Amino acid sequence: MPPIPATAPGAAGKPWWLPAVPVLVCSLLLAALITSACAVHGAPLGMDETLHRRVLEHRPRWAVGPAVAVTVTGSGVPAYLLAMLAGVLCFRNRRWRGAAAGALALLSVQLPRIALASWLARPRPPAGEWASSASGYAMPSGHTTTSAAVAVLLTVAVHRTVGGRARRLLLVLPALWAAAVGASRVYLGMHWPTDVLAGWLLAALWAGLLGILLILLRRRKAGAVPSNEGDST
Repeated sequence: MPPIPATAPGAAGKPWWLPAVPVLVCSLLLAALITSACAVHGAPLGMDETLHRRVLEHRPRWAVGPAVAVTVTGSGVPAYLLAMLAGVLCFRNRRWRGAAAGALALLSVQLPRIALASWLARPRPPAGEWASSASGYAMPSGHTTTSAAVAVLLTVAVHRTVGGRARRLLLVLPALWAAAVGASRVYLGMHWPTDVLAGWLLAALWAGLLGILLILLRRRKAGAVPSNEGDST
């Protein structure tokens, strides 16, 4: 089987505004969600209360352990290791640089998430209803944002390095994992559903902006974007 190219043919010619459509949509949805949360001073919205209560009423004890096992993979050391693995797969000839790129890419979504969460200062559900430990503010969910961003990095890595029938399966797995992590935050009672939704929207917005940046960098490298005069000195 012929080697898989590091970049798809014609990637440098893709319009930079192509990812701008999901960026705009996610920006509007996230802004609407934040506005709704601010309007009630961080209190749970109607759908939050309803879904939260239903989860607590139908949460068997035996399922808490597996949910905790899933949720711990969505943040901290496991998440950064997965992000670094994605970087290594993308930069197989420069593994240390790839690992650093993966970690920095994940850090680039963490900083705005922390800033947004601190600004909103939305309280979590009552601590007595949690099935595990948690800290920090509620919106956007940190585990949800982190796992979704890692899923994007892993998806890119799979797309660039895996071919054949295995590609389809491996492209789905990161999204399923990220969805499971987000759902576990609600299932364990530590986040309102809109906290998780905000995390997904923020990660999607980040991915779109990253896509725009990568397209512009590829076009510049291919000579499609003229360099500044100072670059020739």
